[in-house]
Amino acid sequence: MMIEQRPAKVGPAGAAELGAFLKDASERGDVLEIQGGNTLASMGQPVQAAHTVLSTQKLRRVLAYEFENLTVSVEAGLTLRALRALLAERNQFVPLDAPRAQHATVGGTLAAGWLGPRRHLLGRSRDYVIGSRVALADGTLVAAGGMVVKNVTGYDMSKLYIGSFGTLGVLVSANFKTLPLPAQARLFTARLPEHSWLRTLTHVGELEVPPTAALWVHGFSKSIAGDDGTDGRVMILLEGSAALIERGTRELRAALGRGGVPETAIHNEGARDLFERALDGYVAPTGQRSITYRIFGTPDNIESMVREVYGLAREHALAPEAIADILNGDIAFRLSAKDARAFAERIEAFDDALHASYARAQIIAGQSPVRPSLNLWGELPPAIEKMRALKVLFDPARILNPGRFIGGI
Repeated sequence: MMIEQRPAKVGPAGAAELGAFLKDASERGDVLEIQGGNTLASMGQPVQAAHTVLSTQKLRRVLAYEFENLTVSVEAGLTLRALRALLAERNQFVPLDAPRAQHATVGGTLAAGWLGPRRHLLGRSRDYVIGSRVALADGTLVAAGGMVVKNVTGYDMSKLYIGSFGTLGVLVSANFKTLPLPAQARLFTARLPEHSWLRTLTHVGELEVPPTAALWVHGFSKSIAGDDGTDGRVMILLEGSAALIERGTRELRAALGRGGVPETAIHNEGARDLFERALDGYVAPTGQRSITYRIFGTPDNIESMVREVYGLAREHALAPEAIADILNGDIAFRLSAKDARAFAERIEAFDDALHASYARAQIIAGQSPVRPSLNLWGELPPAIEKMRALKVLFDPARILNPGRFIGGI
């Protein structure tokens, strides 16, 4: 007797098909692993005892684009790069600054609640969501908001699913308000000589023409443009009108000079592409011999965070690299060893030491087999019991990404 095997991976091509699949899965009690582009798969624990992988990559239609009203509606499986290209045709954009834009999906980026480096000036991705459609665990399709900016009264249910890692529902589509695309972009890279990085970071943070993004980088030579000086390097993005770019350029070069930086490279062609590559560095692994943490602080404590984490790395014989967001204050630290075996022997003790100092440090990338045994999320938030109650309310049978999110949600 032949027994029909469930497919290892399914990919519904529309909302109705997705809803019907979830209804059947709910009735059977099948545990589902929800996947978009799989670019942020190292955030969180592996899904517990998944029966089926539910891919959203076939949900990639543009549902509506009202460019005169600065709004767009797209399905969750559309890639960030495809959305960017669509909007650029009308000189518009949405700042969804997540790694690996050629593979990252709109739904996956929102589900992960990813925070990009332009948020100090432009806001977070959630600030641009004005409506959504979600498939609940029982297959019910629910909508929130619409295609009109500021049309939500009371609690905006769309925001509930952002950052929930697919544990409350499967995002089918999202509506965004868009922004006019700045006329020009210019990227600056500079090697920092010894004893210059603290002064440089201070001066960059005080610019009258604020950069849209400013990163201090040490390492990541294969992922991020530029070469390190003794104190690493900086990558700074300016966007705006031609006049604003020229004014900002003069001010920035003067600030870097006061910081002790002798030479600055200016990139006009492909500036946004280089910035996109820098975002890829956040999740770029080195095989099975590295783990990348992200720690959220403030611009004022970047120096102390770097010194402390680098000190811990040396104590545990690990090689540190860093991407520090100068204007937001968060830092991605990649720790590695020469081979996977040595790394596995050292990283657990480092993980304990790191969380003793930075309780909410999160792991955002890494392919090491020991990753699931580490403290992936850090300290539980004060609202954890309310979060668990929401999981019970929205997914009582625990079929949607169970265990993926913080606290085993």
